[in-house]
Amino acid sequence: MRDGPNITAIAALIGDHARAQVLNLLMAGKALTATELADAAGVTRQTISTHLAKLVDAGLLEVEAQGRHRYFRIAGADVAQMLESLMGVAFGVGSLPLQPGPREPALRKARVCYDHLAGELGVLVYERLAARGAFGIGADGIVLTETGERMAAELGIEPGALSKGRRPVCRTCLDWSERRHHLAGLLGGAILDRCEQLGWARRLPQTRVMTFSAAGEAALRDWLG
Repeated sequence: MRDGPNITAIAALIGDHARAQVLNLLMAGKALTATELADAAGVTRQTISTHLAKLVDAGLLEVEAQGRHRYFRIAGADVAQMLESLMGVAFGVGSLPLQPGPREPALRKARVCYDHLAGELGVLVYERLAARGAFGIGADGIVLTETGERMAAELGIEPGALSKGRRPVCRTCLDWSERRHHLAGLLGGAILDRCEQLGWARRLPQTRVMTFSAAGEAALRDWLG
C-alpha cells in the first residue's frame, strides 16, 4: 500500500538508540548543546554531530546559534506529541528498562512534556479542570470556557494573553505513564510556568522530573478544588 505519507524515514531515525536518547532528553523542554547531548547519549562529539544533522534535516529538531554555541531543541509541539505517544505505546507493551532508575517513581509523579506538566499531577490538572467545566468543545478540539478563564486568572494567568499565540490554547496529550490525557497547548505551558514561578515545583537538572514540595502540591490541589 503506497497511499499516505511515508513514515519509514522518521521511524528509522527515532529507532536509533542514541537519537532516541537525544529526543527523550530534549523532551524536558530545554535547548542543549551537541556536547551535552553527546555526554547524555554516551557517544562521541563526531557521532552526535551526525545524529543531530539527520534529526534537524528531518524536521524533528531545530537549531539556534548563539555565539560559538549551537543549541538544539524539539522542533515543535507536534513532534513532542508524537514522541509522548510513542512512549505510551512502549510503556503499554512493557518496553521498560530492565532496571528502572531511582528517578522512575518521580518521573511518573510529575514531569515536563516539552513545555507542559505530565505524569500523575499533569493528568490531575486536566481532569479536575474538565470536571469543573473549564473546557468546551470547539471546531478544532477543546476550548477554554468562561469558567476556565476565571480559574486561569486565579492562578495568575491572563486569558487574553493566551489567545495571542499561534498554538492552540488548550490541547490534550496522551500521557505515557498514566494512559490518560494531560493538558498541553498554551494553557498547559502557562500552568507549568506558574508552578515554577510560585515556588510550588522545580525541575531536576538534566531530567524531565518536576519535584513538587508538599506545600506546592497542596496549593495545586487547592487551586483545582
